[in-house]
Amino acid sequence: MCGIIGLFLKDQSLQAQLGTLLTEMLVTMSDRGPDSAGIAIYGGDGEVSNSMTKFTLQSNAPHEDFAELAADMAAATSIDDSKVWLAVKDTHAVLTVPAGITADVRASLGEIRPTVRIMSVGEAIEIYKEVGLPRSVAERFSVSQMRGTHGIGHTRMATESAVTTMGAHPFSTGADQCLVHNGSLSNHNSLRRKLIRDGVHFETDNDTEVAAAYLTHQMQQGASLGEALESGLDDLDGFYTFVVGTRDGFGVVRDPIACKPAVMAETDQYVAFGSEYRALVNLPGIDAARIWEPEPATVYFWTH
Repeated sequence: MCGIIGLFLKDQSLQAQLGTLLTEMLVTMSDRGPDSAGIAIYGGDGEVSNSMTKFTLQSNAPHEDFAELAADMAAATSIDDSKVWLAVKDTHAVLTVPAGITADVRASLGEIRPTVRIMSVGEAIEIYKEVGLPRSVAERFSVSQMRGTHGIGHTRMATESAVTTMGAHPFSTGADQCLVHNGSLSNHNSLRRKLIRDGVHFETDNDTEVAAAYLTHQMQQGASLGEALESGLDDLDGFYTFVVGTRDGFGVVRDPIACKPAVMAETDQYVAFGSEYRALVNLPGIDAARIWEPEPATVYFWTH
């Protein structure tokens, strides 16, 4: 049992409130997943130009790993140090570098900071996740102070693997892409092997990372988010509800049985998702929203 949430803003005037709204939704889902939590935030003040790329990083020893990291990365990649900067938030940090050197940065991190983990890469996305109660996780990263265009979140109750930071959601396997999941996949091991043969790299044994990587791989082959989600209905076995984020989009899909709870709301200002309606009750204008339960095996997505 886990809790998932999502909020896609249509109204730009709400962007300054995105972090506050997502935090409240996340905390409300605490009893569905009290052992760890995470949030992916898109856009707002955190978005960079297409000439730059952000790496959200995590470390169990942030004081050691993040000290002088910007300067060390500039030296390792032969980049002007004025074009590399680091913003630290608790156990996470956002490293901003010139675009086009993603592979070099990944390789250099493995050499100069082998204990640092990459949470996400992209122009708009930042992912923050850790072990602990959802409220504590949100407070550690000051999520309520973040602004943006859309975001998704997850509260985890680990039933099939250890409680770890890397086991927490969201999972990001492509630039500005991420996924949260409530449920369980039955064919993730066979699908993982197939994706590895296709060159996909995995960081964990979590089945949700396989789902995220599957969608990323589909989109790298030219599929849209909607098309990738449609393909997943044939290729992913098990029971699941997915909420997916891309730089410009937000998608939801449930398996054909749809045994996991889900509810959505839409107004002129936003589209919202929650595992339960109580996650949505404090959103502005919720009394006038169109409320519905997503249909089984039906893809819903919105883009800016």
